[in-house]
Amino acid sequence: MKLSRRTFLQQSLKLTAGAAIVSSPISAFAIHQKPKVLIIGAGFAGLSAAYHCHLKGIPFEVIESRDRVGGRVFSYPMMEGNQLITELGAEWIGNDHSFILKLCDQFGIPVQDNQLKTRAIYKGRYHESVQDLFSRKWSDKYSSLLSYYRNLSDEKKEQLGRSIDPIDWWRYLYNAGCTDTDLELHELMDSTDFGESIRHVSAYAALDEYAKTSEGSINQMDKKMTGGNQTLARKMMELFPDRVHSGVHVLQIIQNKRVQVICKGGRTFEGDRLICTVPTLALKKMIWQPALPSSMLRAIDQLQYARINKHATRYSERFWKDESFDLLTDTSAHYFYHATKLQTGTDKGVLISYTIGDKAAVVANQSDAVNAEAIRQALKPAFGDIDAYREKQSNYYWGNDAYSLGAYAFYGKGQWFELFEALNQNIFIPFLQENIYRKTGKVLWRVLWRQAEMLLKNFKSSR
Repeated sequence: MKLSRRTFLQQSLKLTAGAAIVSSPISAFAIHQKPKVLIIGAGFAGLSAAYHCHLKGIPFEVIESRDRVGGRVFSYPMMEGNQLITELGAEWIGNDHSFILKLCDQFGIPVQDNQLKTRAIYKGRYHESVQDLFSRKWSDKYSSLLSYYRNLSDEKKEQLGRSIDPIDWWRYLYNAGCTDTDLELHELMDSTDFGESIRHVSAYAALDEYAKTSEGSINQMDKKMTGGNQTLARKMMELFPDRVHSGVHVLQIIQNKRVQVICKGGRTFEGDRLICTVPTLALKKMIWQPALPSSMLRAIDQLQYARINKHATRYSERFWKDESFDLLTDTSAHYFYHATKLQTGTDKGVLISYTIGDKAAVVANQSDAVNAEAIRQALKPAFGDIDAYREKQSNYYWGNDAYSLGAYAFYGKGQWFELFEALNQNIFIPFLQENIYRKTGKVLWRVLWRQAEMLLKNFKSSR
């Protein structure tokens, strides 16, 4: 699912897993043994690996530090009776995220349209379409840049990527002729995709993401799961509830002939294979024997996580009228969207104020009263005084999340090729990159699926 405000669910969903580590070669097992897999992390990546093991009869245990499943997918009801489900974590599913959509179909989870129509408040004035603010000259130029990249061969794309990866997306756009209002709008819009200013994002990572957005998609903000995205995590867990151990904190991992996972309080798990799908912050807190390679540790330290703050407000009525409402602003509240689109049974609705980077850190430290006033002022040019509609507020700042200190990873200037290669070395413990953006979220789950297939091929003869 989505790298960005729109990614959260991929990359997140920008959906999200974290780092994925798989233990040593399976050829070491004798045929008469009954191997067992230990999976660290009950986010979407860990649970999908567990689900595959379950389908194939492979013994496994899932170890999760949080007191819930889903990881950085976090569905939160803003109203009693489990109504007005709001995604405080990973949110959107792209039309081309076939793996997630297939899982939803298998578990009978309906997905609903979640595309939005972006308005804008810019310099105190309300505009029905943000696209109307871009100059025709730049809009044409930008379209041609994306089209040019799409039509390159893979080899040419890599050559171009290596040449522009050392510069940031803001500089790339400026060099391409984007200036003044056009450049300000890109900063406001594109930063919501990466969770930080585009002055910090690799030009190659950004160009590749936007060029690969599926046709008919609005930056992959296409679908959400009915009942909340966490529904998928819960349904997977319901198939093997006794195999998921939540609230268990891993302290040490010892890999020799077998795998031993030592947890806080002295609890220990033993198995023959390890799949670890946790954010890099959590990964580094664990003691590894043998130690992770120094090149990987350096890459982990360089990989940065986006600071995302979601401030949800429930209103007594949906005064914005359009179910597909979203709004880009140049205020401290930054970006608004209708978080309860198509949820029926009440006239009430929820808007989320979505902020990134330094702005997110500031907003997260304010009281509800301060944030409510900032939101009221931000929306005033479009709706007048909406204060009378406000009923309830809830805030989650991923920059302070105890397990990740960020929402999802992003590649900075000059990091794509260096870190990507370092985090994918094919050595004793292959390390799969933190998912960066929409496409990566899909690939990561597929890789874990293949890893489970590899385990299965060796385990068939042992059962």
